[in-house]
Amino acid sequence: MAKRSIPEVNAGSMADIAFLLLIFFLVTTTIEQDNGITRKLPRWEENPPEDVVIKKKNIFTVVVNKEDQMLVEDELMELKDLRKAAMEFIDNGGGKNEKGESCDYCKGARNPESSDHPTKAIIALKNERETTYSTYVAIQNELGAAYTELRNREAVRMYGAGNTYTAMNAIYRDPKVKDEALKEKLKTRLDKLKEMYPQIISEAESKSN
Repeated sequence: MAKRSIPEVNAGSMADIAFLLLIFFLVTTTIEQDNGITRKLPRWEENPPEDVVIKKKNIFTVVVNKEDQMLVEDELMELKDLRKAAMEFIDNGGGKNEKGESCDYCKGARNPESSDHPTKAIIALKNERETTYSTYVAIQNELGAAYTELRNREAVRMYGAGNTYTAMNAIYRDPKVKDEALKEKLKTRLDKLKEMYPQIISEAESKSN
């Protein structure tokens, strides 16, 4: 009895199908990206300035432990109260800046035991390695929002309603806006507001107990 020949399977079409499936998954799959916090690093200097003595009253300490509990100035505080406390510290205006000028735009309590001037007010943030990333980001957001609110307030006072720091910054950074004269004017305003309320957040090295 003659042997029956086994028909060969055409593998060429299988390769085509596999290639099409690969393209399909590459096109439709969403790749998650890690979220981060934008920070502008200081310019590198070959000869850094000498150490400057900072008064304790010009430092606003925020410590987060491994249980995600927050201590502000050695007092337990909820996240919802952090922004207001930071604003009161930054905007205190209890003394003078490096030029010997008092803060004529500050609306704080002018407590002599708190920060002298917004340009001297430093927020010192420290967390343990076990602190959750979500808590760390939430605290950073609240501290950043404190500066933004103060800049918004002064922007409206100086440039009129609707001209908030947030709104002007959005227009300045919008790539669709091609008016260079407008962007130059906005940059001047934004730089002025940043000069009035510079964001000074010092982050100590994380530690683990």
